[in-house]
Amino acid sequence: MPEPLLFLDVDGVLNPVHPHPDADFDTHTLLGYAVLLSDRHGEWLRELAGSYQLCWATTWEEQANIHISPLLGLPELPVVRFSDYVPQPDDPRVPLMDLFRAFKWAPLLRYADGRPFAWVDDMIPRRLVRNSLLRRDRLLVPVDPGQGLQRHHVDRLLRRPPVARRPR
Repeated sequence: MPEPLLFLDVDGVLNPVHPHPDADFDTHTLLGYAVLLSDRHGEWLRELAGSYQLCWATTWEEQANIHISPLLGLPELPVVRFSDYVPQPDDPRVPLMDLFRAFKWAPLLRYADGRPFAWVDDMIPRRLVRNSLLRRDRLLVPVDPGQGLQRHHVDRLLRRPPVARRPR
């Protein structure tokens, strides 16, 4: 059975807004933006790659492979496309107040196609996190965009990787 997918955001997760001054981030100018990246995140993601298939789930889309992957020591990763996603009639309904924060939800579910997955992002609506708490086939890990990905997030992902649902 294939390993679960790990959907990764960039901004707010690997590129935090206000990291602790001692957090060892380097500033890179990518596509005209100042981007903070840490070698530690690259180490953690390579560690997670032993239990997950890493996938970019970011508005950077293919640009993440060109600019972010090499700086973190990652290979080219599969990319979930959001920019040209066409909503489908059977997409999950998202409450109006969560539409902006949940725009990735339907494309992620389509990409996963029933496969277990974890999603690490700073824009996951609380309602989606709550609704996924009792599911063993998905793990939603919200990250504080100020600090970005932390070791406790990695430990949580390693402690309980999502598993396929049992057929009824």
